Amino acid sequence: MAKDEVVTKAFHREIDLKPFGFDGTLSLITLDNGMDHTRPNTLGPLSLAEFDNAITVAQNSSSSAIAVIGKPFIFVAGADLTVMSFIENREQALGIGQLGHKIYRRLLDSKKPTFSFINGLALGGGTEIGLNSHYRTMASTAFVALPEVFLGLIPGWGGATLLPKLIGPENATKVIILNPLNNNTMLRAKEAAAIGMVDAVYEPVDFLEKSVAFAAGVLNGSVKVERKNHESDDWETPLKNAEVAIKKKYGTADIKSPYRAIKLIAAAKNNSITDGFAAEDEALADLIMGEQLRATIYAFNLMQKKRKKVEGAPKASLARKVSKVGIVGAGLMASQLALLFLRNLKVPIVISDIDQERVDKGVAYLHSEIDKLVEKKRINSEMAVRLKSLITGTTDKKNYADCNFIIEAIFEELPLKQKLFKELEVMIAPDCVLATNTSSLSVTKMAEGLKYPERVIGFHFFNPVAVMPLLEIARTPSTDDETTATAVAVGKELKKVMVIVKDSPGFVVNRLLMRFMGEVTDSIDEGTPPQVADSAMAPLGFPMSPLDLLGLVGPGVALHVAQTLHDNLGDRYNVSPTISRLVSSNVKTFYLKDVDGKLTPNPAAVALIEKGNAPSSAEDVRNRALKAIAQEAKMMLDEGVVATPAEIDLCMLLGAGWPMHLGGILPYLDREGVSLSACGSRFHPAGLASLA
Repeated sequence: MAKDEVVTKAFHREIDLKPFGFDGTLSLITLDNGMDHTRPNTLGPLSLAEFDNAITVAQNSSSSAIAVIGKPFIFVAGADLTVMSFIENREQALGIGQLGHKIYRRLLDSKKPTFSFINGLALGGGTEIGLNSHYRTMASTAFVALPEVFLGLIPGWGGATLLPKLIGPENATKVIILNPLNNNTMLRAKEAAAIGMVDAVYEPVDFLEKSVAFAAGVLNGSVKVERKNHESDDWETPLKNAEVAIKKKYGTADIKSPYRAIKLIAAAKNNSITDGFAAEDEALADLIMGEQLRATIYAFNLMQKKRKKVEGAPKASLARKVSKVGIVGAGLMASQLALLFLRNLKVPIVISDIDQERVDKGVAYLHSEIDKLVEKKRINSEMAVRLKSLITGTTDKKNYADCNFIIEAIFEELPLKQKLFKELEVMIAPDCVLATNTSSLSVTKMAEGLKYPERVIGFHFFNPVAVMPLLEIARTPSTDDETTATAVAVGKELKKVMVIVKDSPGFVVNRLLMRFMGEVTDSIDEGTPPQVADSAMAPLGFPMSPLDLLGLVGPGVALHVAQTLHDNLGDRYNVSPTISRLVSSNVKTFYLKDVDGKLTPNPAAVALIEKGNAPSSAEDVRNRALKAIAQEAKMMLDEGVVATPAEIDLCMLLGAGWPMHLGGILPYLDREGVSLSACGSRFHPAGLASLA
């Protein structure tokens, strides 16, 4: 049993169905943990017992049917994952699946018709309550999903068996495997209804009333719900497609949960409910006792925790109000920043550049992106008009005079940024924050010679700005708490996960990425075939190979960052002759894509490779890269770049795409023995390293 479980209570009441056209009552079970909507209903052992008791009361009552609903805005957000850390053996792990099946199946096997009124967010075990019910209604504003594969599990309380039978193998594979692997995509109500996952969708204003009427209609025969038999569907193709998608995302990594999910979906075609549930129990127990789940839960819990609390942040009360934002630059990165600030802060935004043509292009981009949001129904036309009215383009920096927060996104050249800040300082208020989106330059040097250096701060986003969740906030020795608090407050409004770092070359992500990338490119320069070096990290399941990543960021950017780190941190950051040649020859990628989308070596890049005579194996490259990361991380902690090892784990998960199934990068290095061999000690306590 998990300590301090927030218990989700199950309240029972009888609803008279006569006003809805049926002579009888409906037993309505309301799940509510008594917390506000920021803490969703979850189901741990005590919560399941509450639910079980409520079902017993409903079954023993004189009601004609049973329905389950959640508290406002929330149905159930799944199982309480804190339970996992208290499991010591496979018997306990097996018991979790069996307990959920035992209780949920009471809805499935009930002689009384059972309904789920999905009034809000339903994830995992919440969605599975619905699948075990005979009928399902859903609020138009609600979402459903089975995210278990994303967490290293499978839908283990009926989802892997019941969903394929309900909506067919193609749709079930999308919901159970493809959506979780695609940034944990959830289904909107209309999407769920379109594939037959729910039977009716109603607006939230009268959702309960309409859902009760739906139940009464089923009981009196006026509502008919037809179910399609999917046994004759093509089960082979969607499962093969799922395997392709898994390999595309994880490469050759031995990733457990999605492949186990494929087997369960395939078995659902012919399995009885009893056999299917038993197979889910076995799969769930195996995964719970496996290393990947523990690693994933460490990563997931870390990200959830750091979304709520920023380590080392000053008191929130010190933050100053931001009512107007300036973006210096009108190129792609600056325009992405402007759109992000515009959508989330909804305050006037000023963008500028060196000539009107560039300014006009930036403004046109913003207008176009706002129009796309309307087309995608993310915002309405009234909001679009409002957002466009908040945009000002200019070539005159005097338009920044009344801004409270200015961020520059100009060329990565220190003298240019220093000149810019000095020009701005004489035009703006003393308490206006001056932020820089630099990825590698010294924020401290940018503030040199300013009258108010305490208001300069690093505000480093990752590309693409709207998608990447991490924001590195870099404090200089002069940056004051008011500026930092303001930056954190803005970051929260932008919905970013923040890490406060000491101003140092490359901050966290770029410093570690470039050290790792350097080992790969060094091995190529030494004579290792590019495809061998590039495959070195494939067994770990990175979303992109090192040379793919190089092509994405561009050799020019990589060379600039490498040169900056070399100049500031020494020879362990080598400036690759191969990368230098790629830049001077304007060759942007190691790979070319053929008509079928297959990557092949770029002859122009191959011709520029340094001709070394000391090749390494892929395993050797991987080992040296991991050892280099461990050494660099140890130096960063010793220098106080971040407060804790967990901050490095967070940065690499959210800023560098470190695979979640491996947990944090430092617990992984601990588990593999790399930390001990490279640094002489672990980064995390032994207990965490064994669980993470």
